[in-house]
Amino acid sequence: MTEPADRASEHVQSLVRGLAVIKAFSATTPELTLSEVARETGLTRAAARRFLLTLVGLGYVRTDGRLFALSPRILELGYAYLSSLSLPEVAEPHLERLVAEVHESASVAVLDGEDVVYVARVATTRIMRVAINIGTRFPAYCTSMGRVLLAGLPAGDLADYLERADLRRLTARTVTSATALGAELARVRAQGWALVDQELEEGLRSLAVPVRDRSGKTVAAVNISTHASRTTVASARRDLLPPLLATAARIEADLHATAAGTPLTSSSSG
Repeated sequence: MTEPADRASEHVQSLVRGLAVIKAFSATTPELTLSEVARETGLTRAAARRFLLTLVGLGYVRTDGRLFALSPRILELGYAYLSSLSLPEVAEPHLERLVAEVHESASVAVLDGEDVVYVARVATTRIMRVAINIGTRFPAYCTSMGRVLLAGLPAGDLADYLERADLRRLTARTVTSATALGAELARVRAQGWALVDQELEEGLRSLAVPVRDRSGKTVAAVNISTHASRTTVASARRDLLPPLLATAARIEADLHATAAGTPLTSSSSG
């Protein structure tokens, strides 16, 4: 697709390439050689070297002379976005209250492309092999928060997602059929919550509900995650869903108050 002339004239190719270099690093490839960065980004070695050394000079990348890796300073880029949101600040005390009540970990996430991104979390014991932190991403299709967020998409956007999504099998229970996933998302939309049973990781059960803005649009999801050995599907619905729904309602009330310019009080967040 050709960009309009006015937009193309404002397109800074060097910025696009610099961001591609940053995105070449991941949890599976935390350290890369110059040649690997060039291959991942499609840049020449000379261009990749210039971008890497610029990022080293800015403090966003570190190197031992052969391997390159992101430095902790890269978190500044994500924090600039997160700190502009009221959601994490509003949600955290409600998550703390929920965790104290149910004794399970709770999180809030938003949808970014085909992934959910964690923006707030209060943990108890660690139940996953992968540590979850603010900014952690998981595929939306096999997570409870992802399904709540996908179910809240406009019909056209959801159809586009189902057509392009890479539904990989992560466990024996993972839904990998676009048709089956579409049917499940319709059910989630109708009932107002999602329960995912060991589709992201064996032993992990999670329950999620939407967080909506004043117009009724789903803007985030809040969940409770638990281990299958201590919580059955039936007990999750019976014991965890009511306090989770109440927590989402309190988060929504505070978000609406914040959007309206009303100062939060102990009564609005209690």
